[in-house]
Amino acid sequence: MTAVIEQSTVRTEPRTRFTEVWRVVRLHALTPSVFFGIPWIILGAAWLVMIVIGIIAGAAGADTEKMGEGMRYSWAVLSPQWYLVAVGVQAIGLTMSFALGFGATRRDFWLGTSAMFGIVSLLNAIAIATLVQLEMATNGWWLNVSMFDALWYGQNGWLVDFYTTLALQLFVLFIGASVTTVYLRWRMRGMLTLALGAVALLLGGVAIATFTESWPAIFEWFGGIGIVGVFTVVLGLALVCAIGGYAVIRRATPR
Repeated sequence: MTAVIEQSTVRTEPRTRFTEVWRVVRLHALTPSVFFGIPWIILGAAWLVMIVIGIIAGAAGADTEKMGEGMRYSWAVLSPQWYLVAVGVQAIGLTMSFALGFGATRRDFWLGTSAMFGIVSLLNAIAIATLVQLEMATNGWWLNVSMFDALWYGQNGWLVDFYTTLALQLFVLFIGASVTTVYLRWRMRGMLTLALGAVALLLGGVAIATFTESWPAIFEWFGGIGIVGVFTVVLGLALVCAIGGYAVIRRATPR
């Protein structure tokens, strides 16, 4: 009688901090539609609407130069940002328990998620800054349409457009992620406390600025630091959210 001895498979590859963090990045990358597909569908749909408006305006004999100037005040180029807040929420709320089940620590999960946010923001910033330049080079896609060349975009060169987009995308992603860590740690009580605290802080700041007549000085300060300075503040807020989320998630309980 022959006995068959089954040997369990043992992992022999080294488990360094980088490999564990990169495993989390790869886990997020299993759903590229969440991070790239849907945001670019939203942006593409907004671009298509702008193009159709430009075609109709041109066919009707309208002043397309004035139309393009008016489109510069459109927020269409920012249309995916609101969805990216939800992406930050999903990245933590829907993936954390799965990652922990595969042996990831909370620290590695947060670092890997942060790395994924950085990759997404970097690639999107490169693409949007480049599309701004293409739109300007083609005179609004040959229709005087201002879809990407809008708001602050297209005024200070590719590098500034890249930097501002990078800062904004990191901010909205980390806002969604850090708020979700609060929910996982303290549930609804924490969410209510966070919301009430944010409202109280905002109203308190408005009240202080109003009673001390500081609004002119505040606007002058923002005007003085310029668009790069403003988005450096935004990047700083993203860093605060990232650090705060890291501190909270280490004691958070996944759903």
